[in-house]
Amino acid sequence: MSYARTDDGVSLYYEQLGKGETIIWIHEFAGDHRSWEPQLRHFSQRFHCVTFGARGYPPSDVPQSPKFYSQNRAAQDIEAVLDTLQVERAHVVGLSMGGFSALHFALNKPGRVLSLTVAGIGYGSQPEFHDEFVSLSNEAARQFERLGAEKLAQTYGSGASRIQFRNKDFKGWSEFVTRLSEHDSIGSANTMRGVQAARPSLYELEDRLRSLVIPVLIICGDEDDHCLQPSIYLKQTIPAAGLLILPKTGHTINLGEPDAFNKEVDDFIALNEAGRWWSRDPKAAEQIMQLMPEDE
Repeated sequence: MSYARTDDGVSLYYEQLGKGETIIWIHEFAGDHRSWEPQLRHFSQRFHCVTFGARGYPPSDVPQSPKFYSQNRAAQDIEAVLDTLQVERAHVVGLSMGGFSALHFALNKPGRVLSLTVAGIGYGSQPEFHDEFVSLSNEAARQFERLGAEKLAQTYGSGASRIQFRNKDFKGWSEFVTRLSEHDSIGSANTMRGVQAARPSLYELEDRLRSLVIPVLIICGDEDDHCLQPSIYLKQTIPAAGLLILPKTGHTINLGEPDAFNKEVDDFIALNEAGRWWSRDPKAAEQIMQLMPEDE
């Protein structure tokens, strides 16, 4: 088993497959490093694919204190994995909680990101829903502590934005719920409190988002109600961003619609590598070129 060591002493389990440019996949709260299997099977034919478990998700370490969990730390953990693998720049793909982490990593370390894909991002970001989201996240943390992941998985996996996945692929959804039930309850509770409930709203990051010139693909399901408006906001705010909305799709996009998800991410990365994604925006193109090493 392979581990990356963070600067605060946490070991992060990772897996890698394939050769070529690196794509690093960042999982959602209800997922783990196994959630990207349909993507690894597709992209590892031409890319070096890396997936890892966030802190609190075995076989990664599970720090018992909430002080080890934060949005900033989650972004730093992406860097720790890339550093361990001696990967200077990568295509970064994140879903939901992983999308937030991927976005913060890109904001903090733009020179290390070839392209950024964020899917199912934005839950709790709208100002009118933010306080409710914080309250629900803290209550979910208490439920993980009281009931445990095994008992809570069925309920959590049957939320309004997960039903679409269950209806399309009951076997896949059942596997998703089984994996959720195997999560560490303390790790889940600490992640809810330290990362989810405490993260800044996307709307608080407007100035930083407007200065982000990395090519960005935003993906959202049309039945992922709490992420639709934030996804549109990101599209309107980030200069070199595109938005894809998949029909009859909820939150678990990469598993519920793996073929469509893979195709769109594949096309986006190909366009980016060909230099065509941002070529219509001269200012963005100039700034992106400045981020590239001289030999590229």
